[in-house]
Amino acid sequence: MDLVFRDAEVVDGTGGPSYRADVAIEGGRIAAIVQEAAAAGCRRPTARRSVDAEGLVLAPGFIDMHAHSDLALLRDPEHLAKAAQGVTLEVLGQDGLSYAPADDRTLAEVRRAITGWNGSGDDIDFDWRTVGEYLDRLDRGHDGRGIAVNAAYLVPQGTVRMLAVGWDDRPATGAELDRMRRLVAEGLEQGAVGMSSGLTYTPGMYAPDAELTELCRVVAEYGGYYCPHHRSYGAGALRAYEEMVRLTRDAGCALHLAHATMNFGVNEGRAPELLALLDAAMDAGADISLDTYPYTPGCTTLVALLPSWAGEGGPEAVLARLRDDATAERIRHDLEVVGSDGCHGVPVDWETIEISGVSEPGLAEHVGRRVDGWPTARRLLLADRLGSTILQHVGHEENVRTIMRHRAHTGGSDGILQGTKPHPRAYGTFPRYLGRYVRELGVLSLEECVAHLTGRPAARLRLPDRGLVREGYVADLVLFDPETVGAGSTYAEPRTLPTGIPHVLVDGRFVMEDGRRTDVLAGRSVRRTE
Repeated sequence: MDLVFRDAEVVDGTGGPSYRADVAIEGGRIAAIVQEAAAAGCRRPTARRSVDAEGLVLAPGFIDMHAHSDLALLRDPEHLAKAAQGVTLEVLGQDGLSYAPADDRTLAEVRRAITGWNGSGDDIDFDWRTVGEYLDRLDRGHDGRGIAVNAAYLVPQGTVRMLAVGWDDRPATGAELDRMRRLVAEGLEQGAVGMSSGLTYTPGMYAPDAELTELCRVVAEYGGYYCPHHRSYGAGALRAYEEMVRLTRDAGCALHLAHATMNFGVNEGRAPELLALLDAAMDAGADISLDTYPYTPGCTTLVALLPSWAGEGGPEAVLARLRDDATAERIRHDLEVVGSDGCHGVPVDWETIEISGVSEPGLAEHVGRRVDGWPTARRLLLADRLGSTILQHVGHEENVRTIMRHRAHTGGSDGILQGTKPHPRAYGTFPRYLGRYVRELGVLSLEECVAHLTGRPAARLRLPDRGLVREGYVADLVLFDPETVGAGSTYAEPRTLPTGIPHVLVDGRFVMEDGRRTDVLAGRSVRRTE
């Protein structure tokens, strides 16, 4: 064999009890698992290299069901934010906005629209336009050698609407809807695993339910899933969740709820109502899963808080409205008095808004500060040309714990890697689950938690040979110390690496070894299977 882990405590991703075993790897796959109980009468596997795993847990590599590494994987060969956490697969194309499919016009527009998520992209050669070409680019990665970890992709509905309709707040025409159907079908045929939406982000939020249902019918035909950032996580949260359940039921499409939180004061203590809604739908036959991050604050762009009418026409139109005093006053009124749809129907509390990153270096003094009112927010939006990111301190710990216990739960970091002080979830989500919520608080057992982070998401992605420690499966694996694993990242030092994760393998090759990043680039695109 190429490699054997000796005497590991295997937590296999099924949720079943752990067991002690030797696990051997050959040709990038798990070739043999010899349990201790059987070892007395069996010859232990031998290999060219042996790793003593005594006292350590061997688990499948973690699957980040909500990642924003669409450009980071191409610009940063180390990609320590995820590799060091034990993440071996990320799902990109989230929240309805990403870089494929695109033409020259929409590529320029979407780059502007999500600068706060992924940077301007000035350092990237955008040599793709289709989903398949983007996935090919991931396969090549750095100098043709690949990327740090594997990546799957969702067709972004907002980008698709940008291509077919533009930035107008109106229903699509019949011809435009037909084009959107074709674009979604082409993306799925080229390897996307489903479709995402960002229904508090323009222009995707302009789509009515009937339009989304038609696109979900296409997703269902290909066996994919719909992953919406739905229309409200605040005042209308439960209605928004119910809308997505109803819409996908009508389309016959699997549903995966992105960062399924219950935020803002209006939702404190209401997580059981959400779970009751989901349980009723699942008991009636609905195919539903969800992801969350184990933190209370959210993270987005400052411009995302604005009312949807202010975003019509695209980024340049937004800037023009902000420059006009009368229109800016209308925006302020919607934000502070009415509760804009961009802020989930809740009047903004500026004390909860912390600037986490800026695009213009000259504005760095704002990072880490709370916004002290609309005049400051307006000036920053204009000066940073909509590129500022924020933390929004609006979550509730009991809601977080309640939702992560649910039978449909999976882990997703929603990790935005831009900015001087990004949300610590970008570097800490998976070890925080294991350290804080398993070892310290006992919210989940170790076996349950690993299943949430591995086997369940692999099943949602319909991956036939990933997500479990099982013979014949791809050797995407993580070896961690259950007594010391934990997030190093904090709000003050968000890029600090985790503790207690010495080894991470992608395709049977060490990307982390003895706690250090190797030069291995074993990651590739993971494409939809029939």
